[in-house]
Amino acid sequence: MLTSLESLRGPLTGYCYRLLGASSEVDDAVQETMLRAFRAIEGYDPDRAGLSTWVHRIATNVCLDMLRSAERRALPWDMGPASSGTDIGVPLAAARWVEPLADSRLTGTADPAHLAMRHETLRLAFITALQWLPPRQRVVLVLRDVLGFTAAEAAEIMETSVAAANSALQRARATLEKHRPRPADAPEPDDVAQRDLLQRYVDAFQTHDVHTLVGVLADDVRSGMPPFLWWLDGPAHVVAAMSSTDACADDRLVRGGPANGCWTLGQYRPDENGVLVPFALLVLELRSGRISEIVTFLGYGDRFGAFGLPEFLEN
Repeated sequence: MLTSLESLRGPLTGYCYRLLGASSEVDDAVQETMLRAFRAIEGYDPDRAGLSTWVHRIATNVCLDMLRSAERRALPWDMGPASSGTDIGVPLAAARWVEPLADSRLTGTADPAHLAMRHETLRLAFITALQWLPPRQRVVLVLRDVLGFTAAEAAEIMETSVAAANSALQRARATLEKHRPRPADAPEPDDVAQRDLLQRYVDAFQTHDVHTLVGVLADDVRSGMPPFLWWLDGPAHVVAAMSSTDACADDRLVRGGPANGCWTLGQYRPDENGVLVPFALLVLELRSGRISEIVTFLGYGDRFGAFGLPEFLEN
């Protein structure tokens, strides 16, 4: 039984992340769920519910407790209009932002969402859309439409009636439809065209090649930089901002492991000793052979290892 319980750690990671929107909180939520489950395992009744249903009920209560006083997490374009200048303003608290989750944290797990669904429902845009839902509506939508639990199982997990769970699901679907994410291509590591597109972006960024940079960006590209509200809309604004400063003149980009069903790049910047150290994690979405979205997460140096990125580069 304990082995079966431990095998659920992976699925719980994906479940808690979809509810919380913060990779930094997922480990605490999963660990607390496992501790509560271990302590209560003697009282588990397999005739009443399957082990997965029972454990997801515990995880749901843990996450709902964590969400009780939480603010809605978001990405920059969900919080205000695009910027027209280079003044990035002041940073907001970390608790305001959706955070990326390395796909490696789900690799080899029994996450019940199949691969195509996993890509779509782990995208930053989808996680952000979920944030528009009240916590219990978020729970039932993830249980039913992402993880495939039945109406009866979802009601058991939420400790409510099937009718109440179904009603919450209908409201959740209606709200989510209003915030439906823009389409994006799933990352394909063996896709030569995708790898070439990413490399052209890296080369253009590092050589400040404006012409090439414009060519790899979608017409409706948007680029943001949490924890700042500042974000840019369209290739002209993105290129203008990058051309207006030499702050990135000596920076290097390195391809990392996928996160949220997207490509990632680690951005390194020389420190006072000239050593290239982590500066930011870039999460990029592609669509129809162009880069359609760039989210630059500042201050993620201590998490680079989870994305397969080195802690420093040789200059």
